[in-house]
Amino acid sequence: MNTNPNTWNVNFASDNVAGAAPEIMAALQEASTGFAMPYGNDDLTEIFRRRAAEIFETDLIAHPVATGTAANSLALSVLSPPYGVVFCHEGAHIEEDECAAPEFYIGGGKLTLLAGENGKFTADTLAKKLGDPSAASAVHHAKPAAVSISQLTEKGTAYSLDEIRAIADVAHAHGLKLHMDGARFTNAMLGLGCSPAEATWKAGVDALSFGATKNGAFAAEAVIFFDPQAVKDFEFRRKRGGHLFSKMRFLSAQLAAYLENDNWLRYAGTANDAARRLTDGLTALPGVELLHVVEGNEIFARISGPVHQALRSAGCQYYAFGEADDGSVGIRLVTAFNTTEADTDHFLKAARAGAGEAAA
Repeated sequence: MNTNPNTWNVNFASDNVAGAAPEIMAALQEASTGFAMPYGNDDLTEIFRRRAAEIFETDLIAHPVATGTAANSLALSVLSPPYGVVFCHEGAHIEEDECAAPEFYIGGGKLTLLAGENGKFTADTLAKKLGDPSAASAVHHAKPAAVSISQLTEKGTAYSLDEIRAIADVAHAHGLKLHMDGARFTNAMLGLGCSPAEATWKAGVDALSFGATKNGAFAAEAVIFFDPQAVKDFEFRRKRGGHLFSKMRFLSAQLAAYLENDNWLRYAGTANDAARRLTDGLTALPGVELLHVVEGNEIFARISGPVHQALRSAGCQYYAFGEADDGSVGIRLVTAFNTTEADTDHFLKAARAGAGEAAA
C-alpha cells in the first residue's frame, strides 16, 4: 500500500494482487543456497509432506504443483477416465475459468453442471442427477466418475461440514470420488471453525487441491490424496503435463514455510478479519445489499452509484459488474494475507463519503 495521502490506493480486486509473505520469500532465498536433488527428491519436499500429514492427521500423498488450474486438472485426470463425467456446480472455477484444462488433462472427459444457490449444489441435486437415465453408466453415456466442489465457492460461500458429508455419501454410494478445489481452503476452514481433517477426509473428501498462492505464497499449490486408491498414475500425468519441476525444492520450500509455525492460519485469519471489517462497515451504510453471506475473505455486494464513484475517486480497486438502471453496481471485494486496518479504513471512509453525498 502506498501511504502517500495523495495517491493512496487499496486493491481488493483479488487476493492474487497481493505479493508473497516474508516467510515465503525468506524460504525461497534459503532454498537457493547449496545443492539439492531434483524432481522432488529433496529434503524440503519431504519436510512439506511430513507437515501436511501432521496437520491433516492422517497418512496422505501430497504432490506440489505451481498453479491451481494444474492442481485441479491433474487431480481430476486420475479420478476420471477419458470417457468419464465430473459433476460440479454450474459456476465452478473448473467450468468457467480454466480454459477446459480439466477436460484436456482428463483426455476428453465431460463436466456435467449442477445448479444451486450461493455457488453450491446440494446432495439431493447430485442424487437426482445420478438417478437420471442420462447419467447412467451404460456404454451409450459418459461414465460418472467424480464430483468436485469449491471451498470457498465462487460466490465466497463455504460448504458446511454436513453439506460436504452428504455430498460425499451420495458420491461414494455411486462409486464416485469427491474432489475439493481448495484454492481458498484455509479461509473456508477458519470460517467453519474446524480442523483440516474435519474439513476434508473426515467429511469424505478423497482428493484436495490445496491452495497457497492466494494466501501468501509466491506460486505453490499441492494435490493431496487421502485415498491411496485414487492416486493411480498421477506422477506420470504430472510429468506429461509439464508440472514436474526439476527444481521442485522451490515449490516445496514455499509450502513447507507456509505450514510452519501456523503461518498459513495467520495469513488466512488476517484476510478473513479484514473481510469482516469491510462487511460490517458496508452493511451499516444505506443502500448497500449483501449478495451472499460472507464466510471467508470474499464479499459480494451491491452499492449505489455515488458510493461506487467515491470509491473509485479514492483509488479503491475491485471488480464491478451488473450496473442497474438506478446506477447501482455489484462489486466483489477480496482481502488478502497482508490487508491492513488502514486499507479497510480507507475503503470504508470513502464509502461513507459516497453514501453521505447520496443522502444529501
